[in-house]
Amino acid sequence: MLLGEVVSFDVHRGDGWLRSSDGEELYFHCVTIADGTRQVPVGATVRASRVVGHLGVDEASAIRIVD
Repeated sequence: MLLGEVVSFDVHRGDGWLRSSDGEELYFHCVTIADGTRQVPVGATVRASRVVGHLGVDEASAIRIVD
């Protein structure tokens, strides 16, 4: 699991980017938000898993907002 912050999210497209605590930016799609809400606020601190996406590039998955 990695800790990061949501740096962008497009509600209409359903995708965004998060920046991990080590500075790496990872793409994510709304279907990977763990609570099923399909959106996450920019600036939210999140925990996520790193997975290899369908294009062979690392992406964020199982995204959960940290309270």
